[in-house]
Amino acid sequence: MNISALFIHRPIATTLLMAGVLVAGIMAYLRLPVDALPTIDYPTIVVNASMPGAGAETMAASIATPLEKRLSTIAGLDSITSVNSHGSTRITLQFNLNRNIDAAAQDVQTALGSAQRSLPKDLPTPPSMYKVNPADSPVFYISLASETMRASDVSEYAENFMAQRLSMLQGVAQVSVYGSQKYAVRVEADPEAMAAVDIGIDEVARAISSSNTNLPVGLLSGERREYTLQSSGKLMNAEEFRPLIVAWRNGAPLRLREIALVRDGVENDRRRNWHNGTPSMLLAIQRQPGANTVEVVDRIKALLPELRAQIPPAISMTSLFDRSESIRESVHDVKFTMLLTIILVILVIFIFLRDARATIIPSLAVPLSIIGACGVMYLNNFSLNNISLMALTLSVGFVVDDAIVMLENIVRHLEQGRSPLEAALEGSKEIGFTILSMTVSLVAVFIPVLFLGGLVGRLFYEFAVSIAAAITVSGLVALTLTPMLCSRFLRPRQTAELPHARPGPAERLFDLTALIYERSLSLVMRYKRSALLCSFGIILFTAGMFIHAPKGFLPFEDTGAINISCEILQGSSFEQARAYAEEVSAIVRQEKDLLHETVTVGPGGPQASMNIFSLQLRMRNKAERNESIEEIILRLRLKLAAIPGVRSFVSQPPPLRLGASTRALYQLTLQSPDTQTLYLNSDAFMRKMADLPGLIDVNSDLQMKNPELRVEIDRARCAALGLTPSQVEEALAYAYGTRTVSTILAPTNDYPVILELKPEFRGDINALNYLHVRSSNGRLVPLRTVVKNSPGVGPLTVNHTGQMNSVTISFNLTPGFSIGQ
Repeated sequence: MNISALFIHRPIATTLLMAGVLVAGIMAYLRLPVDALPTIDYPTIVVNASMPGAGAETMAASIATPLEKRLSTIAGLDSITSVNSHGSTRITLQFNLNRNIDAAAQDVQTALGSAQRSLPKDLPTPPSMYKVNPADSPVFYISLASETMRASDVSEYAENFMAQRLSMLQGVAQVSVYGSQKYAVRVEADPEAMAAVDIGIDEVARAISSSNTNLPVGLLSGERREYTLQSSGKLMNAEEFRPLIVAWRNGAPLRLREIALVRDGVENDRRRNWHNGTPSMLLAIQRQPGANTVEVVDRIKALLPELRAQIPPAISMTSLFDRSESIRESVHDVKFTMLLTIILVILVIFIFLRDARATIIPSLAVPLSIIGACGVMYLNNFSLNNISLMALTLSVGFVVDDAIVMLENIVRHLEQGRSPLEAALEGSKEIGFTILSMTVSLVAVFIPVLFLGGLVGRLFYEFAVSIAAAITVSGLVALTLTPMLCSRFLRPRQTAELPHARPGPAERLFDLTALIYERSLSLVMRYKRSALLCSFGIILFTAGMFIHAPKGFLPFEDTGAINISCEILQGSSFEQARAYAEEVSAIVRQEKDLLHETVTVGPGGPQASMNIFSLQLRMRNKAERNESIEEIILRLRLKLAAIPGVRSFVSQPPPLRLGASTRALYQLTLQSPDTQTLYLNSDAFMRKMADLPGLIDVNSDLQMKNPELRVEIDRARCAALGLTPSQVEEALAYAYGTRTVSTILAPTNDYPVILELKPEFRGDINALNYLHVRSSNGRLVPLRTVVKNSPGVGPLTVNHTGQMNSVTISFNLTPGFSIGQ
């Protein structure tokens, strides 16, 4: 049976078949998305809950624990971790790779609904959830900054204008605004002034809440006209809140401005971003799964001039990071390598065959196989990335083998005096099954890769399928196009008519190579034992080199990005953290290759506490600087280590980050149901790790030295005075917890009205001497008579993993060390 006979006798059909493969492959290639790595959808859902004023232990016990009990029953859940800090809880749910993220989100929403009854009654808002893919980092960052406009106005443009417009672009999944400064009216009460006029802080809160209303009042209908009634109960800014009447004293109104400072402010004044020293907002744009990163970034850049023209000139807009730049460079390098490989393969074929026609025939298998593989990649929703392009590059050496084997056998029959058609039919008949078996055996080599599980399997799945597709198409080409072209274009060689022709340089080189091989082979056969010992020595040497070679998951790519995370004394205030951040920033700005610098101070996101702040640096492109990113990081480590009171962790962002976000690249988690045992042993374990050679930046997320002021309520005294413990705690929350007492419903957003003490009283417990609460019998009771306080030390954050207390220890490696060592 001759597989190729049909295609040899039907040259037009064979040509059309190959043309179809070529056109389909080109159309698929033009539609393939471009990315740095294969798309890895790691199903992850994050649940957030907040309760202003609550400590880490309160958040863990009253919010995280009830939620974790419900969420842990969801099917397909791999891990559940929670980070509890002052006023916030963040629970991260990671599902196995086979779990559908949309179905998981429905299960999470159902679990949150069932857990609602177990949560505190005074929780301001229900827990929220959103789907994330930790393997898919933002592709573009934009900074909005202004030296003259209010931070809340800049935030308004960032959230309600730019973020919404960018989210509408094709391929954009979401736009996150970091460092948002949402507008709020802040009422800073003066406890001395309230005590002087005999009014409690709870009465102030009720007065604000009842005076700012936005209720529907109905319609006024007549015989001919109908009017919509609008009331003036809604207050919009601090100027309208100041004359608000809180109470009446001695027949005169007591207005809010007399006992409090009412000002326009922001909702969160404990978190700020700075870009090159100017307060800023950071817009992080993420692409949809499977979208072309390069095309998405191009659409964003095309929209930026239009957005620039519609925002005030006082707002500066800067592009901080463009992920497509490194992707374009890496993909371009791989494409160039693949093109160079194809040229070298064709050149080698020509050197050995020394015939232009004979060289072109097998060379056609290379582009046809690679382009045909692009069609298979498109059908499987793959992308052009470093892994898939590496597979196509490696396949160049494989795809040409089948065609060369077919060509050589046909040429052999041609040299025996047969016509091109007879040689093609006879040669293809003899070698057809061999080529089929070669193709199947080569594809079978990569089948085990298809069954790899976990993250590695997802990462190299495209590699195995792409190279297998190229080999399969090459086998098809060798069985169809190659013999057909041989039957039409090959001519009998005339070298037999020139018996006395002098051999050329190529023949002399081949003869010399054969002579060297013959003599070396005879030498090896003469000394068999010595040759065998040398072989074993080479094997042992190779094994030793493999053991000592550096090992890692993915190589780092020099994208010009550097992350710096800094830790200062636990319990530090915002102003203290800001002062340290300015000191670190001043050192960083001395780098001559620095383009952009973004500083983030305050809790939020991966920064769970005030004593941690971070810097994101963007350096010049690799071609524009004389130093590598590793050399810059080493120099920054040495400089920042000299700052007293600050521990800095400088690192290069990994190409693929999974798991919890920590201050170092490698991490391990310790768990125990016994909190004291866990905390004691984790600290000792971390100290021993720090002594190991090759480990640097060893740190822990355990923070147990946060200064506390414990307020104890005298319950008997409260009952005697007509108070309840909840009234006392509510008054403390109004004073120190930045409690939202009302909401301004504006056309574009809702803004909180926050009640708190003046700054000079918020840091002084003696303000309790002036705070009063109205009891059930109408008596104004000073808080100092029902509470007593004592200093202590407590946790700054409380972390759980799978409903068990956990401590995460992270570390980096010194240059030259690998995780295998």
